[in-house]
Amino acid sequence: MTTVPTPTENVTQDSDVLVRVEEVSKIYRMGETFIKALFKASLNVRPKEFVLLMGPSGSGKSTLLHLIGGLDQPTRGKVIVDGVDFTDKPESVLSHLRHDKIGFVFQSYNLIPVLTALENVELPLLFDAVSQADVRKRAKALLEFVGLAGRLDHKPAQMSGGEQQRVAIARALIVSPRLVVADEPTANVDAATATALLELMSDLNRKGGVTFITASHDQRLIKYATRVIQMADGVIEKDEAVV
Repeated sequence: MTTVPTPTENVTQDSDVLVRVEEVSKIYRMGETFIKALFKASLNVRPKEFVLLMGPSGSGKSTLLHLIGGLDQPTRGKVIVDGVDFTDKPESVLSHLRHDKIGFVFQSYNLIPVLTALENVELPLLFDAVSQADVRKRAKALLEFVGLAGRLDHKPAQMSGGEQQRVAIARALIVSPRLVVADEPTANVDAATATALLELMSDLNRKGGVTFITASHDQRLIKYATRVIQMADGVIEKDEAVV
């Protein structure tokens, strides 16, 4: 690994920055106690990077990922994605921004149990101004791309964990996002399946130009990352490029 500039030095007004996090803190109140989940985190993520957030449980990596994804709001600081300031936006606005700009992959898959793989992938576009035929065509193509052409009509309970995660990846891609955020994407699958999923994500990054920001404990992800950010106690401790 080669050390890159410190997180604070990384923050510029460069137009070639897809995600900009500026002095972001997240503080939760529990009774009379205040918990700093994240403290003055700053970083830039450029298009086509594969950024890996690592650290022990409670280090702040999932908190940072959720703030970047617009799933939560910072107590202080700014989060800017694809030129749009996500900070202090109402949920009605954030939901549209998330839909338009970001794909999500979670360790629990978050698939709808009563829907087939095809229907789960189609779901993000069902209420858009896109013909149903076009949505179905794209969903089928994505499921074929992730290796599930023969599982279109299967519901989540009929699929393995790895297959469900592939459906989740296809669903994340159907809106053609520039950015995908993934929280522990290999946590619930075996080693062989994890490797296959990581190869798929790497192909999407290196060949498809999709930017990934992933939070994980899994050391295997380092092989696929272009950059590793180490976190502890809500603070970014190291920010290194992988060479």
